[in-house]
Amino acid sequence: MGWFSKKNAGVSTQEDIENKSWLSFQKLKKGLEKTRTKITSRFKDLLSFRRKIDEDILEELETILLESDMGVGPATKIIQDVRDAWKSKEIEDTSNIYDFLKDKLKQELKAWDVSLITAPVPPTVIMVAGVNGSGKTTSIAKLADFFIKQGKKVMLSASDTFRAAAVEQLDIWSKRIGADIVKHQTGADPAAVTFDALEASLSRGIDVLIVDTAGRLHTNDNLMNELSKIKRVISKKIENAPHEVLMVLDATTGQNAVSQAKLFNRAVNITGIFLSKLDGTAKGGIILGMRNEIDIPVKFIGIGESAEDIQEFDADNFVDALFD
Repeated sequence: MGWFSKKNAGVSTQEDIENKSWLSFQKLKKGLEKTRTKITSRFKDLLSFRRKIDEDILEELETILLESDMGVGPATKIIQDVRDAWKSKEIEDTSNIYDFLKDKLKQELKAWDVSLITAPVPPTVIMVAGVNGSGKTTSIAKLADFFIKQGKKVMLSASDTFRAAAVEQLDIWSKRIGADIVKHQTGADPAAVTFDALEASLSRGIDVLIVDTAGRLHTNDNLMNELSKIKRVISKKIENAPHEVLMVLDATTGQNAVSQAKLFNRAVNITGIFLSKLDGTAKGGIILGMRNEIDIPVKFIGIGESAEDIQEFDADNFVDALFD
């Protein structure tokens, strides 16, 4: 991750690293509890006894995956993989299915490049999109806190000027976590706010500029045009920026989130997804199907309300926590 290395974090022993990793995994498990309970309780009933695989079992497995909001296409594909393995005698009974599923899902999700795109010279500019109510403001605060804890100087651009609460909330968060902020009055031109934030980030030696954007205007066309305009302002001011265009998706909305991502991606070319509110839903299986549905990497997940409740997405940890 280039200059995002945690060089300011001090020297950690191997034990410290292992403890931190274990605590992080336990937090992830807790955050995925609702989804895991929905999936694994059914799996236990189906796979707890060693039984020969048949079409009825495969149909029940597909139903379980669909109910986790994996999506019809991805669920059908993974069940076909199980069916092919069964017919080729790679797996012969239900005792093999669990590990086979986990391995297949990990392989699928590891195809994503989840590393953060950064500028060779600061500031790295991250544009954040997402519909109102998706947890966008809180997710931006989590991102800012994530970078601040790495010793980075962070600025927020309150460019969602159409909703007074968005500016106020971002201002409160900036004070709480220690980030700079550039804001104008409600109703100001979002692109003008963004431009001022770009100027300020360059003059103040900011490492990371996070640009909030509108989540809803009167029509989708208006919203997409506004997002495109902000992106053009950024790219004119700083070469190859924005370096990341992250979209915040609310995991509780399940497959609706996938539809939102497709719409926004046409306007601003989303580079990564921040999946929020995973702790509040039994639909966390949405990640398992997103590789096939939209193929935009999930780079961050939100598993709580506090600024610390953010994790970089890791395929192995996610699948293990979901199926543990």
